[in-house]
Amino acid sequence: MEFRRHTLPNGLEVVAECNPAAYSTAVGFFVKTGSRDESDQIAGVSHFLEHMAFKGTAKRTADDVNRHFDEMGAHYNAFTNEEATVYYAAVLPEKQEAAVELLSDILRPALRRDDFDTEKQVILEEIHMYEDQPPFGADDKCKAAYYGPHPLGRSVLGTAESISRLSVEAMREYFQSRYGAANIALVGAGQIDFATLVDSAQRFCGHWEPARAQRIVESPDPRQGFQVIHKPAATQQYAVWMAAGPSATDPDRYAAKVLAAILGDDTGSRLFWELVDPGLAEHAGLHHYEYDGAGLMVTTLSCEPEQVEGNLQRILDVYRAAQRHGVTDGELAQAKHKVGSRVVLASERPRNRLFTVGSDWVQRHTYRSVRDDLDAVAAISLDEVDQVLQRWPPSHGMTVTIGPRDQVKPPA
Repeated sequence: MEFRRHTLPNGLEVVAECNPAAYSTAVGFFVKTGSRDESDQIAGVSHFLEHMAFKGTAKRTADDVNRHFDEMGAHYNAFTNEEATVYYAAVLPEKQEAAVELLSDILRPALRRDDFDTEKQVILEEIHMYEDQPPFGADDKCKAAYYGPHPLGRSVLGTAESISRLSVEAMREYFQSRYGAANIALVGAGQIDFATLVDSAQRFCGHWEPARAQRIVESPDPRQGFQVIHKPAATQQYAVWMAAGPSATDPDRYAAKVLAAILGDDTGSRLFWELVDPGLAEHAGLHHYEYDGAGLMVTTLSCEPEQVEGNLQRILDVYRAAQRHGVTDGELAQAKHKVGSRVVLASERPRNRLFTVGSDWVQRHTYRSVRDDLDAVAAISLDEVDQVLQRWPPSHGMTVTIGPRDQVKPPA
């Protein structure tokens, strides 16, 4: 493995983890823009713009874009989250240059008004679809309640109101302000010919405007509370419980991921043995999410409606017991093995390494090898896990439950 980097004169960064033993190549453009970089008036524009990238360019129709990806045998897609929009393709090594050319082309979409009007209806249908799926509705509503007016409280999809009133002119303006070369990184992983990658970047992206977008990072003022959303058509009761956690640059983030495995992993965790194994819940888990300047410890629950109150109380009791008494040596060792195994298993596919390398670069402007992450996990001590429990107690925060129950008593 070798990490390489180069910066074009216009500010576009080219970074790659080159693995000559890999059988495939993954390349992607990571744009440092997401829902937190929007305003309430244009909420959802980042995700909408991601859709528009596949609707055609100055030299390709939408059909051309999809057909050319298919012709090179690519596994390709894009996604938008709170902090980044990513366009990627995994291909055979001989298709590296073709993949970069096509991805670079769709990063300069035509943004035609007719396409915009058509795709707006697709986005609105997507918003309504997720509204009808309680787990997703609970997540967005809990985040909005937890963060309040902070930018991280916005839905990645936006709202039906913000998308309905969004104009193509506003999208074009957003594109100009956020898709400058200095706000984008071209990332590669797997069997990468780095010299060719840099040459492709210069030929296909060297003419891009060098504008660098700024991100305002404000400290959130998270809220606590308990909300019930009545969804009579739902068959299960869902709950999302959000509490503060380490940010993307906080050293505690590694211990937070180990703690999440101890308390809320899918198998063998405290929540699993307390709720899932005895059949009290279909799912109960804890996960750590990290952002620029903020972090989240997110608990998720799905169960029979009549079980929700008892299960929420059990979760709270599990967290309080951990905060009072800590975790055991055995739990720590097991969780470290689990997290380490996931790091290694995920690293075997260049596409997965693309997301890890790219996210590290966009969030922290640093490269971490698989060994770096394994060493960080292996070094975590009981004291560090206890520090996370005391500094970031998962028992505090905002809970939203959604389902057929119109009244749910909060845990005490």
